[in-house]
Amino acid sequence: MRKDSDKLGYRLARGSSIAALAAGLWLAVPAAAQTVAETEATADEEILVTGSRIARAGFDQPTPTTVIGEDELRLGARPNIQQVLNDLPQIRPTTTPTVSNGNTSTGTAPVDMRGLGSNRTLVLLDGRRFVGEGNLNFIPTNLVERVEVVTGGASAAWGSGAVAGVVNILLDKDYDGLSIGGNVGVSSRGDGFRYGFDAKFGTGFADGRGHFIIGGEYVKDSGVINRSTRPNLNSPDFIPSGTGSELVRDVNFGNVTLGGLITSGVLAGQTFNADGTLRAFGRGTSVGAGAFPLRMVGGADGINLYDTIPVSSPFERLSTYARLSYEVGDATFWVDGSYARSLSNAPFFGDYTVGGALGLPYLTIQANNPYLSTAVRDRLAAAGETSFTFGRYFNDILQLQFRGERVSKEGAIGVDGTFGNGFRYKAWYSHGEVESEQSMGNSRLVRQFSNAINAVSSGGQIVCAINADANPANDDPACRPLNPFGALNASPEARDYVTGAQQSFGTTKLDSVGAEVQGDLFSLWAGPVTVAIGAEARWEEQISSRDDFTIANASNFGILVFSTPTSGGFNVKEAFGEVLFPLLKLENAVEIDLSGAARYSDYSTSGGIWTWKAGGTARLFGDLLLRATRSRDIRSPGIGELFALRAINIGPLNDQDRAGRAAANPAYNPQPSTVTTFTGGNPNLVPEVSYTTAIGATYSPSFLRGFSASVDYYKIKIDGAVTALNGSNLTLLCSRGVTSACDSITRDATGTVTQVAATQQNIASFETSGLDMEASYVVNLSNVSAGLPGSLRIRALATYVDKLVFDTGVTRVETAGDVGDSVLRATPKWRGTLSATYEDDNVGFDIRARYVDGGNFDRTRTTLINNKIASRTYVDLGARFKIDDRFMLFGNVNNVFDRDPPLITVNSTLYDVVGRYFTVGARVDF
Repeated sequence: MRKDSDKLGYRLARGSSIAALAAGLWLAVPAAAQTVAETEATADEEILVTGSRIARAGFDQPTPTTVIGEDELRLGARPNIQQVLNDLPQIRPTTTPTVSNGNTSTGTAPVDMRGLGSNRTLVLLDGRRFVGEGNLNFIPTNLVERVEVVTGGASAAWGSGAVAGVVNILLDKDYDGLSIGGNVGVSSRGDGFRYGFDAKFGTGFADGRGHFIIGGEYVKDSGVINRSTRPNLNSPDFIPSGTGSELVRDVNFGNVTLGGLITSGVLAGQTFNADGTLRAFGRGTSVGAGAFPLRMVGGADGINLYDTIPVSSPFERLSTYARLSYEVGDATFWVDGSYARSLSNAPFFGDYTVGGALGLPYLTIQANNPYLSTAVRDRLAAAGETSFTFGRYFNDILQLQFRGERVSKEGAIGVDGTFGNGFRYKAWYSHGEVESEQSMGNSRLVRQFSNAINAVSSGGQIVCAINADANPANDDPACRPLNPFGALNASPEARDYVTGAQQSFGTTKLDSVGAEVQGDLFSLWAGPVTVAIGAEARWEEQISSRDDFTIANASNFGILVFSTPTSGGFNVKEAFGEVLFPLLKLENAVEIDLSGAARYSDYSTSGGIWTWKAGGTARLFGDLLLRATRSRDIRSPGIGELFALRAINIGPLNDQDRAGRAAANPAYNPQPSTVTTFTGGNPNLVPEVSYTTAIGATYSPSFLRGFSASVDYYKIKIDGAVTALNGSNLTLLCSRGVTSACDSITRDATGTVTQVAATQQNIASFETSGLDMEASYVVNLSNVSAGLPGSLRIRALATYVDKLVFDTGVTRVETAGDVGDSVLRATPKWRGTLSATYEDDNVGFDIRARYVDGGNFDRTRTTLINNKIASRTYVDLGARFKIDDRFMLFGNVNNVFDRDPPLITVNSTLYDVVGRYFTVGARVDF
C-alpha cells in the first residue's frame, strides 16, 4: 500500500479552477483506514498539477485545470479511464460501447472534449505522448494516481492536438505494496454481464534508491445484445404526419421479411415461414404508397435495419504496465514498458444491399426453383409465371459479424533530475506500435451468391444452374445451391460458398523524444521569474491494407465498412519555452502574475508554424482569483487525412459556378457526364489553426474553510479545419471566391469541369463558446459537532454550451441544444454532476446525480412534431466497507431509478440506454 507520508507529499494550493481545488480536497481526504486527525493534516497539503510546463500549484494556473483523483476514479465503477472522463460535463462521450455499436470504432476509447472531435483533444501519459492515446482501453486503471484535464488550448505547452484541451494521465510510480481486486457487474434485466480483475505490485530496493512497479487489469464485458429489452430502442424512425413528420416507434421494412416476401405475381403478399411454407404477410401500417412501401409501422413480420445492432457492444481488454527507476546522485534513471490488447466481437448489420431493402433491387427467383414446394411451383405454373420478385432481409445467412483486435506495445527510457539552484530537467525517448486486425465475417461474395441463389434440379439433385448449363465455361465446381426461403434453411456448404471474411490490417508507430529544463532564473520585487525551455521530436507512421481475398471478393457492403487503405508518415521537430513573471505582490491585498509560452514546430509535410499563449492571474485579498488567457493552437493533419489511398470515380457533376461561363463560351457544359473525381488523402494539407480565449474567476473564502467556487468563460475558433466536400459543393465554394476550392477544380478550354480533387481540404471551421462552473465543499464532521466521525465532501460541476458551429463553407450547422442521436456533434446546452461522499475509518458512501439537458432532437427538422427531448437526471450510489486494514468490499448502482432513454433512432451519445446497473467487488492490500 502507498505510505501516508507519500500522500502528504502533494500539496493543495490556491488558484486555478475550482476543479483542481475540489479534486485536491478529494485526494486530501484519505482512505477509510486513516483517522480524522490525519484528514485535517492532509487537507492543508498542496497538489502540484501540470496545466502548463511550469510545475506550479494547480489552483494558481491561468488555464482551468480539473484534477480527477483516486477517489473519483471509483465513482460509477466505470470499466476504463475514458468512461470516467466521459462523466465530466466538458467531455462529449462520442465513442463508447453504447455508441460505436454497428461501427468499426468499436473497441476504441478516445476522449472528445467540447465535441470538437477526439483528434482535437491531446491525451498524454505522464506528460508525454504515447501511441495508444486514441484508445484508453490500453491504460490500466488500477495504476492511475490522478488525471489532469486542461480545459483550454495548450498547444504552446504540449504541441499539436491540444486545441480543445489536454488530458494528462499520471500513474502511481511510487506505489509500494501488493493489491489484488476483482469485480462483477450486471444490469437489472440480467444482461450486460461484466467482470474484471486487477493487481499491482511495487517495492523499493537498494536502500530506497531504486523502485519497481508492475500492474495489470483485465475486463470482459458481454455487452447488451437484444435491443427489444430496452424501452425506446425498438426501431424508431421518422414518418410523415400531416404537413410535417413524427419520430415513432417500431418502424420496419414494408417490402422485405426475415423469411422472404413475394412481391410480384399471383403469390404477391405471401411470406415464407421458417420451414419454407407460405402464409399471408403480417403487414403493419403502410408509410407511403404502393402495395409494398419501403416502410411500415408495426406489423407481425416487421424487421428493421438496426434490430440486430447491440445496445452495448461486447468488448474485452487487457492492459499491463511496468516501470523500473534508480537514483544516481541527483538524477533518477527509469525505463518502462506496456503491453495491452483490446478486442470487440459483436453482431453488425445484416447485408441490406441484397433483397430489396431500402429501395435496392429485389432478387428474381425462377418459378422452377426446386427449393419451392410443389404447391407453390404448381400455382406459379397455373398462372403462367416463370419468375417472381423476392424481398428478404438475410439476417441469418448474411448477418455480418465484426471482430476488431488492437494490440499496443510501447517502451520508454528517461532521466529526471536536478542541478544548480533548484533547476530541474528531464529527458526521454519512447517507441510504440499499435497493430490492428479487423474482420467482417459472414460477408456476401457477390458472384458466388448470384450463382448459388439460382438453383435447378438436375439428375434428381438440386444443383447450381451454372453447373447444369451445357456450357462448361460457366461451371463452378465449388458452387453449392442456396435455399433462400424461410430461416436458417441454407445448408452449411452453401453458406460457406457464398460468404467469407473480409479483413483489414493496420500498424501505427510513434517514436517520441524530448528534453526540458525549468527553474527560477532570478527574483524580482514580486517573486522569482520561472522559465521552462525544451525540445521535442516525433516520427509517426501508419500502414493499413486489406487482404488479397477481400480485394478480390469484396461484397458490396464490405467495401463500405473498412477504412481506406493508408500508407505514409511524417515527422516534426519542435522547440518551446514558457515563462512565469510575477508582476506585483502586496501582502494580503493583491498578487498579479503574467505568463507566456511559445512553440515552433517544423513539420516534414507542411513546414514551420508558431503557437503561443499569453495569460495572467490576479489574486485579490487572498480569496478571489481572476484569470485570463489567449492562445494560438494547432492540430496537424492525421496520417489518414494526409495519405489515405486515393480513389477515382468517373461520373456526372453539377457545376454550380456558372456565372458568365456560358456567355463566355457557348460550348460550356454546366452538367458534364464524364468528370474524373479523386477522393482520399491530401499530402498538401497544413495544420488547423485555433484561437482560444478563456476568462474566469475562483473564490475561496477564508471565512469558510474547505469551500471554493469558480466560473470560466471559453471561446474557441478553429480555421482551416480538415474536411472533404464533393465536386458539386467545391464548385459552389469556388463561385463564392474560396481559392482552395477553385484550386481543386480543373476545367478545359470551354470552362467545363473535367477533373475534381474532392480530397481532404483545409476548408472548414469550428466555433464554440460557453461556461464551465464548479463548486465544492469538504468538512470534517467533528468540526460541525464534537463526536461526529468521518468527513463529508460535496462537489458540483456544470458546463453551459452557448454555441457549437461547424461550417464547411457550404453549410453552417449549429448543434448546441440539439440532442438527437442522428445529429452529428449533438450537444446539450447544460450538463452537470453533483456528488456527495461520506467517509470514516470503516465505511464510505457516495451519491451522485448526473444531469443531461434536453433540447431539440434536430433544429433543422422544423416540421418534426415531437422535436423536443426532455432532460434526464441519473442517480448513482456507491458503498465501501472495510473489514480490516487490508480487506474491502464495495458495491455500486448506476441509474438507480432506471431512467429510460428518450426516443432515439439507434443509440445515444448523451443518454443512458443500458439502464440500472449493479457492480460488486472486493480488494485486498498487503
